[in-house]
Amino acid sequence: MKVRVTVMLKDGVLDPQGKAVGHALHVLGFGGVGEVRIGRVIELELDETDPAAAREKADAMARGLLANLVIEDFVTEVMA
Repeated sequence: MKVRVTVMLKDGVLDPQGKAVGHALHVLGFGGVGEVRIGRVIELELDETDPAAAREKADAMARGLLANLVIEDFVTEVMA
C-alpha cells in the first residue's frame, strides 16, 4: 500500500528557503504571489493491506524520523 507523508514547517517558523523562492518568483515577473512555504513529500510503499494500519504505521514513522515535531507538522495520506 502506498502512503504519502507531507511535511511542512509549522506556522510561525521562519522559512528562508520559501522567502528566497518567493523573491525569485517576483524577480522573474510572477506577480501576485504571497507567502511561499517549502516542504517535502515522502512516498512510502508499505506491506499493509489495511488502510488504517498503513496510516498508523506512516504516522509512527513521521513522528519517529520523517518530521521534526518541534518545528514541523505532517499529514499522511493513504494512496491505495
